[in-house]
This record gives sequence, C-alpha cells and structure tokens, in this order.
Amino acid sequence: MTTSLRSIALFEASKGLVVLAASLALFRHINADWQSCAETVVRHLHLNPANHYPRILLHWMSNVTEPRLMALAFGALFYAGIRLLEAYGLWLGRHWAIILGMASAGLYLPFEILELLAHFSWLGLGIFVSNLVIVAILWQHHR
Repeated sequence: MTTSLRSIALFEASKGLVVLAASLALFRHINADWQSCAETVVRHLHLNPANHYPRILLHWMSNVTEPRLMALAFGALFYAGIRLLEAYGLWLGRHWAIILGMASAGLYLPFEILELLAHFSWLGLGIFVSNLVIVAILWQHHR
C-alpha cells in the first residue's frame, strides 16, 4: 500500500479520535451548568462580556439544553465512526474507502470556495488546498 493512502488514513483517524474524545466529553458533562462554565471562562480570560465573541459564547451557552447536547454528542459519535471506518479502509487500501474519502473530502470543497470568496483567510485556503490534494490523491488511486 502506498504511503499517500496511509498518510490520509492517519489524518482521518486523528480527526476521528479527536471528535470521538469530544463526543465522549459531551456525554460525560451533559448535565453541567454550561452557562456558568462560559461565564467562568470569560472572567478567567479577562474578556469583556459585552464584546462580540464573549457575548456570542454566553448567548449560546444560555440556550444549551440536554436534548441539544445529546443530538450534538450522537452526531459527533456518528462522524467519528465514519472517519475511523474510512481510515481503516484506507489503511488496508480498500476501494470503498477510497470512494468514501473522495466523497467526504470533496463534499466540503464547494462550501470552502464560497467561504473563501466571502471571507478570505490563509487558514481557509490551507484547508481548501488540503482537501483538494486529498481528493486528487484518492482519485489517482481510484483509477
């Protein structure tokens, strides 16, 4: 199996593991007082709660409910499962994983183009180019 497929597999596995850890953390802290935690973070970082981003954070945390967190945690768990399954298949060079990888990386490309056109950033460009390279490598293995 080629190094490029295994590199993509490791990248996908790392994304899956990070999201898996985040979903498990959500399940563990589902009943936490999220509003209080956000207020503590804002105070600890000496942020002005009236400023734009702290205000957004505090607003989001005031609207957190258990059903929303459960939906988010299960969605993250599903996403992590797909990423880990794709990584497993790519590591073994399975054709279905190559197609899944092209679809999942290619799905983001139109949205990334729109985001770059609306709000250019070097990070956004880097993510776009990374996904484009992944799709190109997988396409090459698909043929």
